Amino acid sequence: AGRHRADSAMSLRERSSSGVSAVVEAGEDAVATLAEPDSPDQCLSLLPWDRFSAWLHCVCVVGFDLELGQAVEVIYPPHSKLTDKEKTNICYLSFPDSNSGCLGDTQFCFRFRRSSGRKVSLCCFLDQLDRDLPVYLKKDPAYYYGYVYFRQVRDKSLKRGYFQKSLVLISKLPYVHLFRTMLKQIAPEYFEKSEAFLEAVCSDVDRWPPPAPGKILHLPIMGIIMKLRIPTYRDKPGTTPIVQNTHQADVQISMALPTVHEVDLFRCFCPVFFHIQMLWELVLLGEPLVVMAPSPSESSETVLALVSCISPLKYCSDFRPYFTIHDSEFKEYTTRTQAPPSVILGVTNPFFAKTLQHWPHIIRIGDMKLPGEVPKQVKVKKLKNLKTLDSKPGVYTSYKPYLNKDEEIVKQLQKGVQQKRPTEAQSVILRRYFLELTESFIIPLERYVASLMPLQKCISPWKSPPQLRQFSQDDFMKTLEKAGPQLTSGLKGDWIGLYRHFLKSPNFDGWFRSRQKEMTQKLEALHLEALCNENLVFWSQKHTEVETVDLVLKLKNKLLQADREHLPVKRETLKKLQTHINDIILALPDDLQGILLKTGTT
Repeated sequence: AGRHRADSAMSLRERSSSGVSAVVEAGEDAVATLAEPDSPDQCLSLLPWDRFSAWLHCVCVVGFDLELGQAVEVIYPPHSKLTDKEKTNICYLSFPDSNSGCLGDTQFCFRFRRSSGRKVSLCCFLDQLDRDLPVYLKKDPAYYYGYVYFRQVRDKSLKRGYFQKSLVLISKLPYVHLFRTMLKQIAPEYFEKSEAFLEAVCSDVDRWPPPAPGKILHLPIMGIIMKLRIPTYRDKPGTTPIVQNTHQADVQISMALPTVHEVDLFRCFCPVFFHIQMLWELVLLGEPLVVMAPSPSESSETVLALVSCISPLKYCSDFRPYFTIHDSEFKEYTTRTQAPPSVILGVTNPFFAKTLQHWPHIIRIGDMKLPGEVPKQVKVKKLKNLKTLDSKPGVYTSYKPYLNKDEEIVKQLQKGVQQKRPTEAQSVILRRYFLELTESFIIPLERYVASLMPLQKCISPWKSPPQLRQFSQDDFMKTLEKAGPQLTSGLKGDWIGLYRHFLKSPNFDGWFRSRQKEMTQKLEALHLEALCNENLVFWSQKHTEVETVDLVLKLKNKLLQADREHLPVKRETLKKLQTHINDIILALPDDLQGILLKTGTT
């Protein structure tokens, strides 16, 4: 080991300073980057279209060509890149299936895989914003959302007799309500005015501030200002700070959005009202689910409602709010040669009633009308009864829920319908119910996983940070007797069975990986703090030159890691460590000083 250290010191001395000067001075850069994560200067230095790209990938217009069928007519901005496969997916997903009979204007959304091998280019500033989001709103770099405004009206001047066109916003952000509101404002005018109007819309978006969580944002769009707030991970789950609607003195009208991402939960679940708790279990466990609906707007809203019902847990499997037989994953998801994958699909084509009848859980919904009467009690139906999409609405499954049914929530919502309680208020009640159910389930897991963290006294500056203890299913199950969900939920049932099933699911895997990463980073941060509290200059005076060089390289690596992995470390700690490094270097001979001051490490 001694010879290895000597070699590293010698090789440092021998390296020419010009060869090393290309490497960034790691420590100081790390401090500078973390110093002001959302300083206005970073916003000002954005290039044209950078602000647009923070919100949207591009805007597409999809029309119908008699010879080609659906075709992308316009992509804006023109430099936006989409692969042929992505364009094909956008074409088919932007139009309702012909059987939907959507006359007039229809809004819905879809989600599709990005083509592999594409560079994910997100500047560190936008990464910083993503880190401040709650886990269920973080971007998934592998997918795009498409937000659609489709118009189909009779037009005798056209060969087909119909005008059919979709305006589509392609984005990585899951802000359904924001983009729905935006499309409602711009699409009708676009269909009248065409290309120049689209250019003006995109120029407006390119003036928007970055999508910073926790701030009240003012987003101008064609004479209207949308006011909104994106949630942060620090928000108490279930609370939405109110954005006040104010009329400004000038000509621009301000429109306050109560949410950026939520759907009308009660309206979506109304057709399957009596089974909400069972559906919560199926989503929690990542079971394969199909929503068969009469139109893309109903299929997409229902899928999004299902995914959100386990919030603040993130749904970690794939979900497709609107899925067609032309989708590039159609074969992969409908094959009978293997078990159906953990995915939630929203479909409208009657063909799927046949293709997916081997799936274990199917939700069939009729037309969503605003509930004016109490839905009738619908029994869970056996899958063999599902022959076509004309089958009656309901849930078709042989799944036996682990938990006993909560009659209280059903009574509360039924009473609300009888008293003509607004659907927004019903959604608030339902959202709170799902939140309390999810929190009762997840708190025992949080508590157990927190116990896997080593004690702070085990962290020594002169040893590598200690490892987390292994997750043991048996140990966790033992904790449930005294500290299980019964502490916060009155629901009876087989909670143990539900946990056993959950521990094998993609949602547990995703949740645990995220917790593991957070805790490992916390250990690294505590280790950094322990190093900062040592008198490192005094230590270096008592050790050889070789050992001191080794220490400097390790400390520089620590600073680089803090920046690269965004460790939860105070700015003062990083500055202090940088000062330690500089003080140690200045006590070394001049030739080593020159090289070490220029050396970054990896």
